[in-house]
Amino acid sequence: MNDIFSGLGTASEGGLFARAIEPDSGAKKPHPHQPDACLNCGTNLTGAYCHACGQQGHVHRTIGAFMHDLLHGALHFEGKLWRTLPMLAFRPGSLTRRYIEGERARFVSPMALFLFTVFLMFAIFQVVGLTTPTGIGSPDVEATISDVEQRAIVDRDAAQRELESLAPDAEPAEREAAEQQLSEAEEVLAGLDQIQAMDLDTGGGGNTITTGIDWIDNKLMTKWREDPDLMLYKLQANAYKFSWLLIPISIPFVWLTFAWRPRFKGYDHAVFVTYSLSFVTLLFITASILGTLGLHLAYIVLALSVIVPIHIYKQLRGTYALSRFSAFWRLMVLSVFIWVIIGLFLQLLLVLGAF
Repeated sequence: MNDIFSGLGTASEGGLFARAIEPDSGAKKPHPHQPDACLNCGTNLTGAYCHACGQQGHVHRTIGAFMHDLLHGALHFEGKLWRTLPMLAFRPGSLTRRYIEGERARFVSPMALFLFTVFLMFAIFQVVGLTTPTGIGSPDVEATISDVEQRAIVDRDAAQRELESLAPDAEPAEREAAEQQLSEAEEVLAGLDQIQAMDLDTGGGGNTITTGIDWIDNKLMTKWREDPDLMLYKLQANAYKFSWLLIPISIPFVWLTFAWRPRFKGYDHAVFVTYSLSFVTLLFITASILGTLGLHLAYIVLALSVIVPIHIYKQLRGTYALSRFSAFWRLMVLSVFIWVIIGLFLQLLLVLGAF
């Protein structure tokens, strides 16, 4: 229950943050009881908003109106959200191009949408229980791993003795059962070896993700040894707080695929990247909900691996007016760049986690 309330609070927080940078659509009629002059700067009003300072002409002074403004600001953007989301899903290129070219009052801005979707994603993750594990470095966990290892060794040795004792004319079913027991025990031991090879709480290197900077890596290994639970929590929290770093990291890689086409500027790429990240975030939200409802993980992974490339392809074509071939080869290049971007982002999270 606490996770549900925490998730709802996170979603509302995201809506308020997004609302703070997303203005109204402007399609609002003057309130019948608004004053003749702006209460903020005294300018004569000619519409629902002051043309000098931007304040709304009619101001509320009741608790009911205050609560309405709170819910209104947290949960929607003057109807623009419902015009933006269908286009983001089915006509992403058209949405991006129209916003770049100046048609902005009708749609939620990329940054406001990104902020809202990121907050909403982490809120949903909290509600459905997709949070960092705890107790990784605790004595209980270490004891459990040791116990599993000892049992697997016992099962393996017993299966080996059983196979050696079987007569040549033994029933095939008996031999198959012993071989199955031996195979399962060896798989468990191999899995435990892989966990130990990660070396997260021994600091010995292994297959750990490192930054390549010795003093930072040493600091990271020290913190992983001292409190792996805290480090995992910090990674999740930093991913939540610094998710916006994905935008400046991604822009140069998109620019590289258009470096010889100077009519496309950095702003175009920024809008493209931010709307694309917003869609992927919404897709992860949908996937997490479907997973909680019982949809098999294999179907979720398959859907993500198909939908994301198709969406990027459509957004490329519509945003930059590309031919099918031009959009396709850029999609292939960006598919490689995406993994580079994720790697750089993880490196940044690791560096942030060291301090």
